[in-house]
Amino acid sequence: MKRAIVGGGDDDMSNKRRRSVNVAVEEQEQQPVLFKKARITPSSSSSACSAPAVSVAESGVGIAGDRDAHWTELPDDTVFGLFNLLNYRDRASLASVCRAWRGLGSSTSLWTSLDLRLHRLDSEVVSALAGRCSNLQCLKFRGGAFANSIVGLHARELRELSGDWCSLLSDATLSMVVARHGNLESLQLGSDCERVTSEALKVVAVCCPKLRRLCISGIRDVDRDAIQAMFQHCQGLTELGFLDSHTIDEGAFGAARNLRFLSVAGCRCIAWSTAAQCWSKLPNLSGLDVSRTDITPSTLAQVLACPELKVVCGLNCPLLEEGSNPIPSPSSKTAVLLARFTDLMEGLEVLLNPSNSKEEACSSGRSRYGRRMRVDPEVAKWTERMLSHALLKIAESNAPSLDSFWLKQGTAMMLRLVQSAQEDVQERAAAALAVFVLVDDENATVDSARAEAVMNGGGIALLLGLAKSCGEGVQSEAAKAIANLSVNTEVAKRVALEGGISILAALARSPNRWVAEEAAGGLWNLSVGEEHKGAIAEAGAIEALVDLAFKWPAGGEGVLERAAGALANLAADDKCSMEVAVAGGVRALVRLAQFCNHEGVQEQAARALANLATHGDSNGNNAAVGREAGALEALVRLTGSNHEGVRQEAAGALWNLSFDDRNREAIAAAGGVEALVALAQDCSSGSQGLQERAAGALWGLSVSEANSIAIGREGGVAPLITLAHSNSEDVHETAVGALWNLAFNPGNALRMAEEGVPALVHLCSSSRSKMARFMAALALAYMFDGRMDEVAVRVSSGENHGRTVNLEAIRKLALRSIDAFVLTFCDQQALTAAASSWAPATLNQVAETARIQEAGLLRCSGAELGRFVAMLRNGSAVLRTCAAFALLQFTMPGGRHAMHHADLLQKTGASRVLRTVAAAATAAMQAKVFARIVLRNLEHHQAESNAVVALL
Repeated sequence: MKRAIVGGGDDDMSNKRRRSVNVAVEEQEQQPVLFKKARITPSSSSSACSAPAVSVAESGVGIAGDRDAHWTELPDDTVFGLFNLLNYRDRASLASVCRAWRGLGSSTSLWTSLDLRLHRLDSEVVSALAGRCSNLQCLKFRGGAFANSIVGLHARELRELSGDWCSLLSDATLSMVVARHGNLESLQLGSDCERVTSEALKVVAVCCPKLRRLCISGIRDVDRDAIQAMFQHCQGLTELGFLDSHTIDEGAFGAARNLRFLSVAGCRCIAWSTAAQCWSKLPNLSGLDVSRTDITPSTLAQVLACPELKVVCGLNCPLLEEGSNPIPSPSSKTAVLLARFTDLMEGLEVLLNPSNSKEEACSSGRSRYGRRMRVDPEVAKWTERMLSHALLKIAESNAPSLDSFWLKQGTAMMLRLVQSAQEDVQERAAAALAVFVLVDDENATVDSARAEAVMNGGGIALLLGLAKSCGEGVQSEAAKAIANLSVNTEVAKRVALEGGISILAALARSPNRWVAEEAAGGLWNLSVGEEHKGAIAEAGAIEALVDLAFKWPAGGEGVLERAAGALANLAADDKCSMEVAVAGGVRALVRLAQFCNHEGVQEQAARALANLATHGDSNGNNAAVGREAGALEALVRLTGSNHEGVRQEAAGALWNLSFDDRNREAIAAAGGVEALVALAQDCSSGSQGLQERAAGALWGLSVSEANSIAIGREGGVAPLITLAHSNSEDVHETAVGALWNLAFNPGNALRMAEEGVPALVHLCSSSRSKMARFMAALALAYMFDGRMDEVAVRVSSGENHGRTVNLEAIRKLALRSIDAFVLTFCDQQALTAAASSWAPATLNQVAETARIQEAGLLRCSGAELGRFVAMLRNGSAVLRTCAAFALLQFTMPGGRHAMHHADLLQKTGASRVLRTVAAAATAAMQAKVFARIVLRNLEHHQAESNAVVALL
């Protein structure tokens, strides 16, 4: 006998929320690593792109008559426009349609810009692209290990080069790259370029004299010679950034006559007195970013005196924000200062549109900063880039002290930057929104106030708009933000209301792994609970999620875990579980459980299989999982995993699968008994969820007498007794269910006699769970109905018996406990009235008082019911009463299996025995009344059965 689980206990594992994590890739192994920083996943295009449709009339293309245009008749400029919307991979696919399109697709004018950050830049990709990159001017890549491959593209005309995650980029590689691309005007290298030194910067300066922008993050030391070489050889250098560097020679900027923008954000070892003296004299300095530094108010006042300075970004500067030292204002004018204690939105508005500043009329064009300001597009763009960098870094720090800032200004600023015309700014703003809401990454907890501030500020519509863009990087970051925000139930409702489910379903079909991964994560979170599951299925997301399991068999652990997690949540719903099976989900999930070595994927795949198997009474998924080749063997193997979550979900799946008779025997044949006994023995220090599932799986297998004997032989009784002592209701209730089944066998009953009786007696009297108390009483009844005595005699006379159990003493203890248990469900006044009149009303009153609702979920075999019928003839009045009480529970109308039990009892002739008990003058009153109620229940079910037959 057993009860169904849907993958979980108190924590509702059937709808387990996904960990809102951010994934990075180590360039050497390409394996996902969990960390709290955002993954910037930049642009390209995708099949989920929603470019606006253009009619024939709007395009200016005339087609004779009213006939439909055939694709072969599309003008070259229209096809060329389509090519421009695609990434390199989709361009290649489109070019294969016909010879004419192949020629158009090979045009070098199409290949002026490539964003390969979401693609592996290996030798195969380089070889495929090399012939098309003669006119390539802008390239973005990811991973320092792939920088060597850039040379193989033969892009001599390259003007802009941008790289992310460059921790493995060395001086030698960087020097080689810049030596082959002397026309570079912009070089941006991000994320911990710790292996790059000042020596490489000197090579950059010599090889790239046309350089106008240089921005490097994480370089350790930038010495005077490197800085001076930059200004000496790169006369047009106007933008320079050394972010998160250890040391910078701040006094080496004297020759920077043309420098307009300087960023030292995150640099903590700057001599500010020297910096202020030097930088305040720079004649063309328009923008300075000192965010996340320890700049002082006095230094800032000196810098603000710079003649052409228009904006200073000073977010998260502790010494500026202490408030102890007011910032002096220059006498002539004040540049826009963007800090936590200033109005960020107003300051940005002044830079972007000074004529709309709050304090002057539109016609005056004067800002509150003291002079007439003109719009400088370069200043505005640079400011947006620096703000997005700063906000992302601050969001990643997740400092609790920033709550007020995020709610008052930060959220609004991020939403403003999401609307920027610069795609890289949109990406970073979306990434910041994804990160700043996280409170506890491991437990998938978000800050409700922050999440709802994004929602109330119109952020959901903005993010969904980004998710529909043609840029894969923007899609990825927007989907990640939607996923994390959707942990909040109110935000999840808004996402669904604004069409977000369909958008995420479309993105889940993206050929780009990163985009599909974040979309699957969003569907995982939205599938929590029952509210959105139907909409997810209607959007076709189930098919997309199943396809992901086949599309990324290796190297895509992140997308596989999210897809399996979403399918696990969806499978908890009966209708959705059938759709998962129809879409091929059983085979996909079994394949993941068999062949994927990533523990997160294994855990979610096992959970999904557990939830699919839950609906055995309403569909065929339980049997289907068992029939899938290798499924049961894989789950049995996973119970021995080193990861507790994997063991827990695998055991839960086996528990649910054991409801099917064939599965139960197949699990045992696959080594399930030995594996689960070992798991029960080892899980005493594990989580309550693991303990419950280990006991539950043994409970399920023990329905078979052969399995029950095997469990006892393998040593399964002792760990179950240990689990029965647990303070957790779920754990001890499940363990006592398994012990009840095991006690049916006399050999197991004898094994339980010494250590098991005290535990069962304790549960029978003190557990808060009625079910635990009920099954403990039934286990004790099995043990002492006489069948164990013969085995005890044989064992006691054996040569190897080392100790003697005082069965008589523990029998008395057990019978007292059973009697006390039954009495707690008896109303003596109602019993007396029922015994004297047999009136239906009084019988109903006794039945309702005695009824245990959860017992109606239990399903008994004919042998088990026969055991209770035989117990009605037992010499012990206590056991007779207990047997009648048990049969009452199993036959009460409304129970899930009551009709089945009634049919079995009728076939065994139980009615005659029940009448004998009900009429016996010497029988206990409780036994007589309970037997009478069981007879009434049997009559009720017979009448129902006859009515059904009559209708047929």
